[in-house]
Amino acid sequence: MKRLLSLLIIALCVINVKAQELSVSPTKSTSLYEELSGVKKKTDKFNLYMNMNGSFDAMFNDAGFEQGKFYMRQLRIESKGNVNEWLSYRWRQRLNRPNNGGSNIDNLPTSIDIAGIGVKLSDKWSLFAGKQCAAYGGFEFDANPIEIYEYSDMIEYMSNFMTGINIGYDFMPGQQINFQILNSLNGPFESMYGTFSPEQSHWMPGGESVVATPSKLPLVYTLNWNGNFSDIYKTRWSASIMSQGNGPAGVKNLYYFAFGNEFTFGKFNMYIDLMYSSDDIDRSGIMTEIVGQVQGHNVFEANYLSLVSKLNYRFADKWNVFVKGMYETASVIVRTDPAAYPFIKNGKYRTSLGYLGGIEYYPMESNLHFFLTYVGRSYIYEEIANKTDYNTNRVSLGFIYQLPMF
Repeated sequence: MKRLLSLLIIALCVINVKAQELSVSPTKSTSLYEELSGVKKKTDKFNLYMNMNGSFDAMFNDAGFEQGKFYMRQLRIESKGNVNEWLSYRWRQRLNRPNNGGSNIDNLPTSIDIAGIGVKLSDKWSLFAGKQCAAYGGFEFDANPIEIYEYSDMIEYMSNFMTGINIGYDFMPGQQINFQILNSLNGPFESMYGTFSPEQSHWMPGGESVVATPSKLPLVYTLNWNGNFSDIYKTRWSASIMSQGNGPAGVKNLYYFAFGNEFTFGKFNMYIDLMYSSDDIDRSGIMTEIVGQVQGHNVFEANYLSLVSKLNYRFADKWNVFVKGMYETASVIVRTDPAAYPFIKNGKYRTSLGYLGGIEYYPMESNLHFFLTYVGRSYIYEEIANKTDYNTNRVSLGFIYQLPMF
């Protein structure tokens, strides 16, 4: 382990020397096309980017060293532009995800994150229609995916990109409200929640043979507030309700709340995200996997709590250090009749902890940076879960770049 860390540190120093040579390269305002052709781009109608996060990962578990490999964590191509003063567009697609989508409810492959048009209705009102990111709150969720070294469980298992419409209202400078309506399904009901068989009827009061059926309006409604107070304090707050399905005991919904707060004081920056999800049907599948009684994502009354915080300190113009912590719980909290759940106990089943630290080097004015990071995760189960605790660790050396191609 010590030898491996020494090699990684030496490699980072080599990257530092090479990066200093690159510091005279194009800044963020100059695309690869302009550098190669010598022709200055004079329009904002078409901008093309390649989003990359790649590294060499050394992974460890409770038994010791597990595996070392080169890994492209994120690879996305993105195009966006302003057609005129009131019309814009954006498209982003993951290149390292399967391009299947014929059976999806929106007839789009899941590899597409964003595909739609933006309309500026007035100085205060705007609209975006098409596939887009859900307007959930939190700064971890709001960040470009290439900037995240390790997501919290809450966001890692979340369905983020869905098709619909978003209406934004800038009610005063630095303050924006968004109201969004999206499809709540990215695929067929059975592929997202599993198959509910008559043998699972004991999950519902009365022992009905049909537990849940798809909603006729599978939508998610989100109200979001993005606040900016003198660039010192920012907010990303949201509240969402999602239609999941129908059952003999009533409508099945998911309720999600997120409260993201960011503080910036000179070279110091930090955010704190608090997220809570109450699922009538277990959408993420975490509790279903822990209980291990049924197939699919059909554990009822799953509840998740997540607290995430990250601190950055830009101690030099081109250097940044950070630490990040995550605390999350997975529980079953029955709001109806606990007697209807004969083989599952009410309470917390798992606590998961995440702890990250690293150093980043920015050789250019663009967001290109090289990094050396450590990521640790601990999963602690309660006695009712009947599972064994375990830990994972990872040391990564790599780069992150949103390359302007045109």
